[in-house]
Amino acid sequence: MSSDHVHPAERSATAAGAPLSSAETPFLELLARGASADAYEQPVLLARAEGRPTEQIVALEQAKLLALRVRSELEGRRRREAELSALFETAHDLAGLRDLDSVLQAIVQRARSLLGTDVAYLSLNDPARGDTYMRVTEGSVAARFQQLRLGMGEGLGGLVAQTARPYVTDDYFKDDRFQHTLPIDAGVRDEGLVAILGVPLMLGHHVIGVLFAADRRARVFEREQIALLGSFAALAAAALDTANLLTETRSALADLERANEIIRDRSGVIERASDVHDRLAELVLRGGGVHDVAAAVSEVLDGAVEFADAAAAPARALEASRAEGHAVRHDDDWIAAVSAGGELLGALVLRGHPGLDPVDQRTLERAAMVTSLLLLARRSAAEAEQRVRGELLDDLLDARDRDPRLLRERAARLDADLDATHVVVAARLEAAAADADQEADARRRLWSAASHLAATRHGLAAARDGGTVLLLPLEPGDTATDLARRTARHLGTAVHEAVTVGSSAPVENLAVHPDAVAAAYEEGRRCLDALRLLGRSGDGAAAEDFGFLGLLLAGDRDISGYVGRTIGQVVAYDERRGTDLLRTLDAYFACGMSPARTKDALHVHVNTVAQRLERVGRLLGEDWQSPGRALEIQLALRLHRLSASAQR
Repeated sequence: MSSDHVHPAERSATAAGAPLSSAETPFLELLARGASADAYEQPVLLARAEGRPTEQIVALEQAKLLALRVRSELEGRRRREAELSALFETAHDLAGLRDLDSVLQAIVQRARSLLGTDVAYLSLNDPARGDTYMRVTEGSVAARFQQLRLGMGEGLGGLVAQTARPYVTDDYFKDDRFQHTLPIDAGVRDEGLVAILGVPLMLGHHVIGVLFAADRRARVFEREQIALLGSFAALAAAALDTANLLTETRSALADLERANEIIRDRSGVIERASDVHDRLAELVLRGGGVHDVAAAVSEVLDGAVEFADAAAAPARALEASRAEGHAVRHDDDWIAAVSAGGELLGALVLRGHPGLDPVDQRTLERAAMVTSLLLLARRSAAEAEQRVRGELLDDLLDARDRDPRLLRERAARLDADLDATHVVVAARLEAAAADADQEADARRRLWSAASHLAATRHGLAAARDGGTVLLLPLEPGDTATDLARRTARHLGTAVHEAVTVGSSAPVENLAVHPDAVAAAYEEGRRCLDALRLLGRSGDGAAAEDFGFLGLLLAGDRDISGYVGRTIGQVVAYDERRGTDLLRTLDAYFACGMSPARTKDALHVHVNTVAQRLERVGRLLGEDWQSPGRALEIQLALRLHRLSASAQR
């Protein structure tokens, strides 16, 4: 039989698995090299062009149809393999989920690639805002489209979300099955989309978003493509669910970790609080002091805790702590007021510890309460000593005990030294009391504060004449004025009221001359009265602060002291150099402070007068010619002349 003719029996044999005929050979070659569907027409067309017999052409047509079916089956299998591979890879990505955005991006990319669309994108519902938004896009070029936010039920996605079923449109703008809105239509138009397929993202029975595939031309999406996109949507939903579970798990773990940290921290704080409670109780039982409390709290709180007098602590923070009853932060420190009743006794100061735990703060406050109890206990024990101190000072003021040895012994038992230089200070409250009880209470508080001050300064204190009197030692380099002012501030801070203080000039040898104490007290009282008359209530001063008026206030009329303070430097200069500055001053004031008349009175050149007055200015200060200073200098010159005449 000729090769140009195929017998029907051969075709039957070929179909039954017999050796292939020559008609099938070219199509096998096309299948082998994966030619396009159009290429399968070439063998038939060539046979017709060559004028081959009809039987052969029919055989070729049948072989072509069979080859195309095989080709379609092979393409379907390859497509399903690619789809399964993509789904497998996506599931693998999901199993090792680390970055949700990366997984969602991979899902959208693979969906676009397998469906062969121009664009793929995924939107998610936003329950907080009640709308839906673009989460991932692939192939999109329009910024407005990528930033779309859609109201629930709007657009094709809204239809998918409402029905929980896939929807496809061949021509978006001609489809009236869903609600068109200007923002959505503008975004779709910017992107140039025509055919759109949307499938729901489901978690249980709830739609959480929509996965889309879209083309910029009219297109019919096949059933297999819709199913494939639905599979990707299921994986995307699983990825979101897994991510949410991971987020919740991580959040729960973080919460547990924070709870464990808080429990550990609270446990440590409670242990510290228990420790400090035991230590403070032990200190109270064995009679510990304020500094022992500070040391114990320092160790427990792991910081430096100090006890500070009320005058040494920050005033505003201390007052806030006393008013609130709690420790108060001051810069990097904490201040806990130590008070009893209305009296401020001092403060516990925790240094350099800005981040104080609330329980540790209460520990500091509890320590301040224990400190106040210790101070009160010590005060009650010291009140007897204070009464003894007051009795000794009363005896000195009344000059009852003239035996110096007995006076020294009594003072030594109170840690006082009557052979040291002292000043006598008179102190009085300025605020008017509402009634007799309040006035008595204010006086008791003043006496208590004065007694405490005297005990800490190795002095004596007593209540007298509606106020208090203190006998305080004068430190080297200190003055009666400085001591009076410090005492006024200290007592005023302690009792929270203005206290006026008048001080005597320094007195010595009190054991030998106890009557000097009474005279000094009267001098201090006169200074106090002068301060009140001058409107300087709440201040402190000594006789030396009042210029020549101090001669009237001083008990011993210390003329030489006044002269020394006023013109002593000029007197000393004349004595050292043999100059006539004093005589020049006398003449200058006698001549009405006129240099021209002064040079005539002294019979010297006017330049000599000017030079001497310049020297006086350097010795007495630039303001020596002011009216007030000039008056004091003239009085001192006259007293100096009188005392010199008396000595001659």
